[in-house]
Amino acid sequence: MKKLEQMYEGKAKKVFATEDPDLVIVDYKDDATAGDGAKKGTIRGKGVVNNKLSNNLMKMLEEKGVPTHFVEELSDRETLVKKVEIVPLEVIVRNVAAGSFSKRYGVAEGTKFQSPTLEFSYKNDDLHDPLINHYHALALGLATQEELDTISQYAFQVNEILSAYLLQFNIRLIDFKLEFGRLADGTIVLADEISPDTCRFWDATTGAHLDKDLFRRDLGGEEEAYQEVMKRLLG
Repeated sequence: MKKLEQMYEGKAKKVFATEDPDLVIVDYKDDATAGDGAKKGTIRGKGVVNNKLSNNLMKMLEEKGVPTHFVEELSDRETLVKKVEIVPLEVIVRNVAAGSFSKRYGVAEGTKFQSPTLEFSYKNDDLHDPLINHYHALALGLATQEELDTISQYAFQVNEILSAYLLQFNIRLIDFKLEFGRLADGTIVLADEISPDTCRFWDATTGAHLDKDLFRRDLGGEEEAYQEVMKRLLG
């Protein structure tokens, strides 16, 4: 599949057109940002880890009934995916209190929830991705009720599948962010990525961070942590 002009560049990826209008190529970068882009840096090898991990997890989810945008891994950093119109919502599932949740509600980090929570934030850089509820999403025309129901159902399904899968590798899934997109016919599919950039992974034994919090919080060792997750999951 030939890579044509660049259509988009985000914080972590570039997207290129192909000769097929329904398919695009995603190219993963090593750039890292935190605090809404206030902190910028590089995590060496991150693009390779995120590409390979995400593809591996998407394939597994697809087999278990969650439709995704994944088509084919082209190289260490490039993947062919279905072209989608991204639903402008960040969909956050939490199993344990951490990060902004702990700050917002004064709950100690590491507190296990009685049941997983689901949050939406409005995907808008200028507004710093504010937290919204599904009534706001409907009022602003970001998604229909049917789409929100589908997205919520898939999000909890992904949580259940991933939590059990990762535990086999001694990794606890604390929380994660998903994005969904619409195919040309309106079908909702899981898009974007599933990686240490978008998930909080803690070592199930030690509680050590294996994710982007190491970069966010200047703890160091993020490069090794990303490689460790890849090593556990992909050998």
